Amino acid sequence: MGINVGKDYGSWKKVGGSFDEFPVKEQLVTERKEKYSFSFSDAELVQINTPDIYIVNGDIRFKQHQMYFMPTYDVPDMIKLRFTLSGKGTIFNKVNNQKYSFGSNQQNIIYMPELDGTGEYDTDCNYRFFEVHFAKEKFLQLAEHSCRTLQVLAENMDSGHYAQIAEQNLPITWAMHNCIHDILNCNYTGGLKLMFIESKCIELLVLQAEAFETATEQHKPLQSTYERDCLYYARDYLIEHIHQPPSITALAKLCGINEFKLKQGFKKMFDNSIFGYVSDYRLNHAKMLLTEGTPIKSVAFEMGYSSVQHFSNAFRKKFETSPGKVKS
Repeated sequence: MGINVGKDYGSWKKVGGSFDEFPVKEQLVTERKEKYSFSFSDAELVQINTPDIYIVNGDIRFKQHQMYFMPTYDVPDMIKLRFTLSGKGTIFNKVNNQKYSFGSNQQNIIYMPELDGTGEYDTDCNYRFFEVHFAKEKFLQLAEHSCRTLQVLAENMDSGHYAQIAEQNLPITWAMHNCIHDILNCNYTGGLKLMFIESKCIELLVLQAEAFETATEQHKPLQSTYERDCLYYARDYLIEHIHQPPSITALAKLCGINEFKLKQGFKKMFDNSIFGYVSDYRLNHAKMLLTEGTPIKSVAFEMGYSSVQHFSNAFRKKFETSPGKVKS
């Protein structure tokens, strides 16, 4: 979840607890980077606006575990594509008596027209997030002839009902990470920038819809809600301990399911073995760190590889290129 500080929505700007209309220059895409320092957190935000889309990329260091959110009854009607890049937390919204949890490398789509409640965040590491907010009419137009999953979400939004595309979050795929990277590093200007930003945001929406549609199909063979919850817990635990993942035996005990059901269910739900999922997550995250300029040695160490050579061999096998070429 983002925070409500200095957000621009087209010709509307959040000031304190309300929105004031003010004239803006006729720009197709506006972008700004800002830093904030509060008693409860330090934040760096990148905000990008188009006529129908509001984007925010944030990096927040929370200084206290619990926060109170001011009511947002006057926020423009938008649906949120939420990507939690690192950190974790939970928001409880008193308006609809609903709890929303989010963890590192997880994504979901949420419609929350009003927020008045509390949030609990991990203070041990930075909370990094990326959000795309589609204006109501834009989203309804996109969802009209898409897929059943988005259409149900659009029906709820059109009726003003709180909704999210699924109760369980899903992992952020490498294709999604690529889209986010492209949006934040767009070098086009004017009309071309508008086309590029909008197309990438729509691509993100398509990737999310596809992921949740696929997940719905893959869940059908599972025997119980308990088993699904165990498998989601196993996945989240692996992500949180990606540097030193547990053995399958230890993971099975941690999530409360036997090893056979863990291995078979994980493969069905996430379309990958446990070992393959850990390896892919490590290498995809390593590639992202390299593109951000992190030194190869630091990436290898952070991702838990025993040596730079071991990391380089695994990286080359997956991406058919060396870490050095990606970094440059």
